[in-house]
Amino acid sequence: MFDISQFDKYKEDNRREVKKAKGGLPRSLWDTYSAFANCYGGIIILGVSENEDGSWNTTGLNNEAKLRKDFWDTINNITKVSVNLLTDDNVKTYKIGNDTIMVITVPPASREQRPVYINNDIFKGTFRRNWEGDYHCTPSEVRAMLRDQTEQTMDMKVLEDWFIEDLNPETIQSYRNMHRNWKPGHVWGMLEDAEYLRNIGAAAFLKEDGKLHPTAAGMLMFGNEYSIVRVFPEYFLDYREMLDPSIRWTDRLQSSSGEWSGNIFDFYFRVYNKIVKDIKIPFKLIGGERVDDTPVHKALREALANCLVNTDFYIPRGVVIKKDNDKLVLENPGYIRTGKIQMRRGGESDPRNKGLMKMFNLINIGERAGSGVPDVFRTWDEQGWEEPIIEERYGDAARTCLLLSFAEKQAKKTSEKNKRKKQAKKTSEKNQAKKTSENKAAILKYIEQNGISKTKEISQLLKLSEARTRIILRELVSEGKLATNGETKGKVYFLP
Repeated sequence: MFDISQFDKYKEDNRREVKKAKGGLPRSLWDTYSAFANCYGGIIILGVSENEDGSWNTTGLNNEAKLRKDFWDTINNITKVSVNLLTDDNVKTYKIGNDTIMVITVPPASREQRPVYINNDIFKGTFRRNWEGDYHCTPSEVRAMLRDQTEQTMDMKVLEDWFIEDLNPETIQSYRNMHRNWKPGHVWGMLEDAEYLRNIGAAAFLKEDGKLHPTAAGMLMFGNEYSIVRVFPEYFLDYREMLDPSIRWTDRLQSSSGEWSGNIFDFYFRVYNKIVKDIKIPFKLIGGERVDDTPVHKALREALANCLVNTDFYIPRGVVIKKDNDKLVLENPGYIRTGKIQMRRGGESDPRNKGLMKMFNLINIGERAGSGVPDVFRTWDEQGWEEPIIEERYGDAARTCLLLSFAEKQAKKTSEKNKRKKQAKKTSEKNQAKKTSENKAAILKYIEQNGISKTKEISQLLKLSEARTRIILRELVSEGKLATNGETKGKVYFLP
């Protein structure tokens, strides 16, 4: 993020911040430290000011040794900074002209370390980065970070006020049938519903009463919407299909409609069947049986499952899936626990709802290896579609958005356009050659019947311009099929 040779090209952004430090450590340094740590990390450069045009100007440090000591004393003071993320390698000094600057590289804090806050006040001292500025996190943002700290995710909580009878029996049976189809003869297949739900993580015994209660994951997966919202008041699932621009919705499915259970399991399959209905399925046989599944189908299953198992159900606005003619957008409340870069890279699985993830895995949906999103990117690349876009928004209504476009990549469009142009040119040249050959035959036949002929007479016969006719006549002369008197004026053509 910092190369001293590129100093003159840098400007402040969401990963770089400059501060004057002539009088010592600036107070705002710690706001920025907290902000970078709670996002993607960043660079703080002391001894530099920002000009009106955004360029940087060195102001230098008065006493670099004292400044460095004050910095380390403060960052290791737990009453000032909740956690020190830095080592000696994260703080370096450079000389630019006669000025010394100090470059502090702040790494992103891990999920377990967030929120990183200052002044011993978790709610008033927690910051995040918003482009060029640091902003105070709201209490709800802080609580969201605290929820994500623990290894026991929010959906593992046992709901002591609810019982197995509060779950939807039809959904449970649909899930069990799917599990049987995927794993015939599985040892859990013969269990009673209550014991089966306990084994898949949808229910657990409570020590206080010794009775079996649903877990939050079980309620989300198998409950009825009117029960789910009593546990998660912000719970909302919304699918919007907008295929006709003259109509607001061509199809809509909401968890709160009261027309179906409104739970995660039923929403997943209802929505999946809607988003894949327009996908072209190639005819393919394996072992004599037709296979209707494609990498695109699998990628869409992964994307939809990833959206649901990473939702923070305490954050407003809920899950929104939007489909139109050339793209699919999947939005879920909550920031990305592993960070956008790691999510794109894959290899690290850290779902926000581990209970839901386990239940999806048991019916062959979702990746535990963190490879689901990279698989989506790879599939889109193989199809020649525009690269998917991941967006992450912070704030009270933090959201993760995955945009899947079905439009062809620009490079492929250009390639195919050039290919079509070349093909059209070849066809045109082929047609021109054929027409020229026909005109030559007509000229030879005319001169054979009428003897010596002039250009004007032949052009009228062919209904061509005299210029084009002269070109064809010259070709016939060069081929030895015609002779000419060679004179510019009164030039005539005849058979050799």
